[in-house]
Amino acid sequence: MNRRQRAIFIIHHSSFIIDFMPQISNIADSIEAVDTAEQQLQIPEFLPVLPLRDIVIYPFMIVPLFVSREKSIRAVDEALGENRMIFLVSQRDLDKEEPAGEDLYTTGTVAVIMRMLKLPDGRIRILVQGLARARVEEITDTGEYLKGRLTAMTESGAGERSLEVEALVRNVRASMERATNLGKNISPEVMAIVAGLDDAGRLADLAASNLELKVEDAQSVLDIADTTARLRRVNELLNKEIEVLTVQQEINTQARADIDRSQREFFLRQQLKAIQTELGEGNELAEEIAQFREKIEASDMPKHAEEEALRQLKKLERMHPDAAETATLRNWMEIMTDLPWSKASVDNLDLIKAQQILDEDHYGLEKVKERIVEALAVRKLKEKPKGSILCLVGPPGVGKTSLGRSIARALDRKFVRLSLGGLHDEAEIRGHRRTYVGAMPGRIIQALQQAGTNNPLIMLDEIDKVGADFRGDPSSALLEVLDPEQNNSFRDNYLGVTFDLSNVMFMTTANVLDTVQPALRDRMEVIRLAGYTEEEKLEIARRHLLPKQIEENGISAKNVQISKKALSAVVQQYTQEAGLRQLEREIGRICRKVARRIAEGKSEAVRVTPKNVHEYLGPPRSFPEEVLRKDQIGVATGLAWTAVGGDVLFIEALRMKGKGQLVLTGQLGEVMRESAQAAYSYAKSRAKELEIPEEDFEKYDMHIHIPEGAIPKDGPSAGITLATAMVSSLSQRAVRKDVAMTGEITLRGNVLPIGGVKEKVLAARRARVTTVILPHLNRRDMEEIPKELFGEMQFVFVENVREVFREALKEKAPAPAAPVQRPPRLPQAAAPRV
Repeated sequence: MNRRQRAIFIIHHSSFIIDFMPQISNIADSIEAVDTAEQQLQIPEFLPVLPLRDIVIYPFMIVPLFVSREKSIRAVDEALGENRMIFLVSQRDLDKEEPAGEDLYTTGTVAVIMRMLKLPDGRIRILVQGLARARVEEITDTGEYLKGRLTAMTESGAGERSLEVEALVRNVRASMERATNLGKNISPEVMAIVAGLDDAGRLADLAASNLELKVEDAQSVLDIADTTARLRRVNELLNKEIEVLTVQQEINTQARADIDRSQREFFLRQQLKAIQTELGEGNELAEEIAQFREKIEASDMPKHAEEEALRQLKKLERMHPDAAETATLRNWMEIMTDLPWSKASVDNLDLIKAQQILDEDHYGLEKVKERIVEALAVRKLKEKPKGSILCLVGPPGVGKTSLGRSIARALDRKFVRLSLGGLHDEAEIRGHRRTYVGAMPGRIIQALQQAGTNNPLIMLDEIDKVGADFRGDPSSALLEVLDPEQNNSFRDNYLGVTFDLSNVMFMTTANVLDTVQPALRDRMEVIRLAGYTEEEKLEIARRHLLPKQIEENGISAKNVQISKKALSAVVQQYTQEAGLRQLEREIGRICRKVARRIAEGKSEAVRVTPKNVHEYLGPPRSFPEEVLRKDQIGVATGLAWTAVGGDVLFIEALRMKGKGQLVLTGQLGEVMRESAQAAYSYAKSRAKELEIPEEDFEKYDMHIHIPEGAIPKDGPSAGITLATAMVSSLSQRAVRKDVAMTGEITLRGNVLPIGGVKEKVLAARRARVTTVILPHLNRRDMEEIPKELFGEMQFVFVENVREVFREALKEKAPAPAAPVQRPPRLPQAAAPRV
C-alpha cells in the first residue's frame, strides 16, 4: 500500500479524526507515525487488553474509539506509559459490562495508540491503528486492567500469486463493485484502494471492514492466518451480501411496481366508469348509491337534511371505491338513512289504562304517577305540547330507572336508557367530527337509531355523576338537549345537520342535585323519591320482589312460603335502607337456600317465619328498638339526610374540668362546627334561665362528639340537637331516649326550617322513635309524610329552642339523701336453702 492509498485509507476509516486535528499537524504526520510503527514493529509477549463491543479491528485499520470503562481507561494509560501498544479483542457478549478472559475471543489485533484525547465527562477518545494479528494465550486480571500473554500470528501464503489467488482477488473486486451498484454504502475512495490493491491478505481485511458484518462473521475473517483461505472466506461473505442486496432491490422494485399498478388501476377504473356510463351499465358502488338515493327519498327527511345527504351522495359517486374517505362517507350515509326522521310510535292516550300499568308495575309513588297521567292528559288535548323534563331524585334502590321503563310501557313508546355516570367527553353527547379517525355520532343520535322512532323515552341515568375535564363539559352539551325551546334543532357534530328532538320524552335520574350544573337543574322538573315506609316495603316485597326472586332462582311459590311477619322481620333486622336493593338481596338468599334443598332432593315446602328466619339469613344485623335503651345525660338523637336516605345521628356532649373551651370531634364540617358554636353561645347567654351555674362555663370544658368519626358530617340541621346535648350535659338533665329532632338554631334560639323532612321522619320510624321535633315552618312538609306514620309517631313543631328543651329534657333528678348510720347487725345462722 503506497502513501497515497494509505492517506485515502486513513481519511475514510477515521471520520472522527477531525476531532484530533488540533493535536495532529497534518495527515502526513499521521502517515509518518504509521510507517514508523510498521518499521519498528516488535510485539511484546505481554500487553494490556482493551475489550471491544460490536466491532472487530483488522491490521492497518485506523479507527477512533471511545473508552469509558475504568479498566479499559487504565489499560490505555498503561499502554501509553510503555510502548503505546495495546491488544484489541472483541467480546462475545455485548451486554457484559466487565468481561473476563473467557468472555473474549482468542484472536485479536495488536494496535498502536496514535493519539489520545480526554473528554469532559471522564471518557477518553483514542485513535488506534491495527498492526498485526495475535493469539491470546492467557488473560489475567491485575485488578486495575486486563493483561494478556500473546503469540504473534504469522500470515501464511503472503505474497503468493497463484491462479486461485488471482481469481479470488478479481472476484472480490468485482463483488465489491456489484455491491456498490446494488446500493451498498461504500465510498469511492475505498473502491479506488480496492482497485489498486494486490495484496490478498490486506484486500480481504479491507473488504471485510467495509461490509458491516456481524461480530461473529467479522471475527471469523480475523481468525484466519492463511491469506488465501481468508480471501476465500471474504468472497463467500461478499456473495451472501450480494444475495441479500439483490432481494432487497427486488422488494423495492416490487413496491414501486405496486404503486405504479395502483395508479394504473385508478386510470383504468376511470376509463371503465366512462365506458359503463356510455353503455348504461353500473357497478357495485353504483348500485349502493342507487340504494342510498331510494332510502333518502323514503326517509322523508327535512329539506336541509335531504339537500346535505344528496350533496354528499354526489360526492360519493365521484370518489374511488377503494379510497379511505369512501368508507367514512358510506358510514355517514348509512346512519343518515337509518335515522327515524319521520317514523314515530303512536302514544297510548288512554289515561285509565296508563294508570293501571303504572299501578301494576310500582306500588306507591303516587306523586310521580299523577305527574305522568297529567302529561298524558295534556298530550291528549294538544297535538304537540312542549313538555318539561322530569328529573327523579332519590336514594339508590327506590325504583327511579324502573319507573322510567314503566312510563314508556304506559305510553307505548320505545325505551332507551343512557348511563351518564363517569362521562367526561363532550363528544359523547354532541358526537365526533367526521375528520377524526373512528368518528361516530353522539349517544343521543345513537339512542334514536337504536329505538327506530323519533319519539322514544330516553332515560338519562345518573346525571349527577357527569364529570368535566380537558375534553369538555358534557353537562353544558346537555343544556341544548334538555331544553324544549332549543332541542327542536339539535346539531350533532357527526351528522352536520340538525335533528328535531322535541318529540323525544326525556327523563333523568340523580341521587343528589348538588353536583348538577345550576343551568341544567333549572331546565328540569324535580320530583323527589324519599324512600319507602315499612308497610310499603312489605307490600312491594309481597307483590314484586318475592315473585321475581322465586322465578330467577328456578323454584315455585309452592316450594317456599314467607309470612308477612317474616318479611317484616327481614325489613327490620336485616336492612337499613331507603330503597329496596338490600331487601331484594336478602329475599334472594332465602330463595337460593330453598333452591339448594330442592336440588338435594328435599321436596317438602319451606315455611319461613320470624322464628326461623335467622336460619336462612344468619343473626340479625340491626336492632332499631335498642338504639337508646335508657335516658342519658348529654346524649341527644338527631336526624340527618344523606344521599342514600335519612339516618339517625347521635350527638354526645361531655363536660370536664378545664378553662371553658369547646372541643369538637367526629369529622365535622365547617357549617356544623358553626352550629355547635352558636348553640354553645346561646347556652352561655341563657345560663341562668337554663339553671346552669355561670361559673361552670369557666371551669369546665365542653367536648362535643358525633360517633362514626370516619364519616364526614356537615350541615346546619343538627343545631337544636347540639344545643340539647350541651344543655343536658351542663344542667345534668337527661334527654328522653324516644325523642329525635332536627332544625337549625340561631344565636337568639330561633329554630329555622330544614330540608329532607320525609327522609328524616322515615329514618326516625326505622329507629323506633316515637316523638319527632321539627321546626314550625316545616309543618307544610307533612303532606309528604305517609298517613300511617301519624298514628305511630308524635310530631312536635317548635319555634324556639326553649320549646325543644321542654320537650326533650327531663327534670333534674334530686340529689340522693345521705345514708343513715345503722348499728352493726349481729351475725346470725345461715338460713337453710330450699
